[in-house]
Amino acid sequence: MALESSSAPSGPASVRSDAREPHEERGVSAVSRVHAAFARVREVDRPEIWIALRDESDAVADAAAVDARVAAGERLPLHGLVAAVKDNIDVAGFDTTAGSRAFASTPVGDAPSVARLRQAGAVVLGKTNLDQFATGLVGTRSPFGAVRNAWDPERISGGSSSGSAVAVALGIVDLALGTDTAGSGRVPAALNGIVGVKPTIGLIPTTGVVPACRTLDCVTVFARDLATARRAAELMAGPDGVDPLARVDRPAPALDASPVVAVPTAEHLGDLAEGWADAFAGVVRRLAASGVTIVEVDIAPLLEAAALLYGGAFVAERTAAVGEFIAAHRELIGTDLDPTVAGIILSGADARAADYFRDREKLERLGLEGLRRLNGAVALLTPTTTGHPTLSDVAAAPVAVNSRMGRYTNFANLLDRSSLAVPAGFVGGLPFGVMLTGAPFADRTLAQLAERIAGPETELLVVGAHLRGQPLNPQLVEAGGSFVEDVRTAPEYRLYALATSPAKPGLARVPTGGASIVGELWRLPAAGFARFVAALPQPMGVGPVRLEDGRTLTGFLCEALALEGASDITAHGGWRAYRGSLS
Repeated sequence: MALESSSAPSGPASVRSDAREPHEERGVSAVSRVHAAFARVREVDRPEIWIALRDESDAVADAAAVDARVAAGERLPLHGLVAAVKDNIDVAGFDTTAGSRAFASTPVGDAPSVARLRQAGAVVLGKTNLDQFATGLVGTRSPFGAVRNAWDPERISGGSSSGSAVAVALGIVDLALGTDTAGSGRVPAALNGIVGVKPTIGLIPTTGVVPACRTLDCVTVFARDLATARRAAELMAGPDGVDPLARVDRPAPALDASPVVAVPTAEHLGDLAEGWADAFAGVVRRLAASGVTIVEVDIAPLLEAAALLYGGAFVAERTAAVGEFIAAHRELIGTDLDPTVAGIILSGADARAADYFRDREKLERLGLEGLRRLNGAVALLTPTTTGHPTLSDVAAAPVAVNSRMGRYTNFANLLDRSSLAVPAGFVGGLPFGVMLTGAPFADRTLAQLAERIAGPETELLVVGAHLRGQPLNPQLVEAGGSFVEDVRTAPEYRLYALATSPAKPGLARVPTGGASIVGELWRLPAAGFARFVAALPQPMGVGPVRLEDGRTLTGFLCEALALEGASDITAHGGWRAYRGSLS
């Protein structure tokens, strides 16, 4: 059954729609954020995310320089954030592999997209794994290993921007760059419960990007919140004087009072994974309740157009990009070169110029008809993808499974559409995501609509059995919760070990003799928070708790009656330290 929440978390971190600056919201320095990021790398132990990870001291030095710029009076909109970059995008100091060791080359500097992020204050942590040559939507086509999903390691992460999405979803980095030709910046976002921004083609220069299909490629952004993802996309936008396909933004008009959003007819939603159609219907109802006018549309022409990306002569553009390299290194197929990727790219060599022009005309006619059917709609709302396969599913049928993943994404770049993927709840304990697709330069319009889906969130302080790694933590995660940061209470509290099963503590504010208690700040979608609190057993409750930095948050408190006879464990400073003392 679908769990309809106003927002969905990314592994251990959740999606926000607020517009506060990151450093204003969390009060963290770039240096402390980098240290926390590397601690998280060690904690999650997911080496397959990375093709190259910086030395921590090197990243700290960069972060210190960023902090110094802020201290000198610069306003850096990405100060306090760390980023990861898909390894088909150039980053100074790293080889660019595109997922192949033999293909690796050393760039002379950052791609413009990366340089603009750094100039805005972001610190780059490393280069992430991908489906080789950005050819795939599954995240398993890499000699560096399959990237496992942030929620369920038996399932795929989605691709091709697999490592970037999972690094964000697991809370290692705050944002990450990917690329998108067929859905690579949106499918991994949906499968890992985060935001994926695919801007209009050309808004962000692709200089310094290994091409998949040069005329269709986009640099994309992953983040756990819509505001950060959109902020990064805006900061990277603008021609660089080198990319001939770069375009100047022409923003679409603002939304009117009752915008029209199209949704597919039932026949085009019939082969979704179990529970996904119900989850999608919940999102449609939520949008309608916000004042959006919903119209059903037959999107068959768009789906037929999508099939041309791999089923027609357009695949020849992939051959033009890296086909000569693969043909010259056929002996590496099966080792450094993925066999499925090599087969797809080499197949484009059979396409003739006449085939391309026939397919071009077919695409134009299908696109015209498809867009005519969307007449009056500012966006098309669809599920981002069709299901969440396991790693074994992909191993058994690599091409067929991949093809299904791109059902709703493949046509966007072919038809020059803007698109945005956002989390929209959970089905069977796994993230479910939807996608808004609109006209070129409708990027901000899509973001306005997405805010109605993402919805409000609530922060919650936890100090005991709901901490990460503790037995009740899955309850928080299932409610859509996500870890934000480690915190401490003001020195006004006592902590007690309660006689409950499973064991948990009680936090109480005292007039004198209090101490600072270690805890964690989590963020939950409003609907998930309400369900979570309603299910709390006595003697637990929630109320205002002061932190040592002066903030007041909602947090776990305990009924006074339950503290009678309970052991005072305040001297340990926190629940984990107390439990550790017992063992």
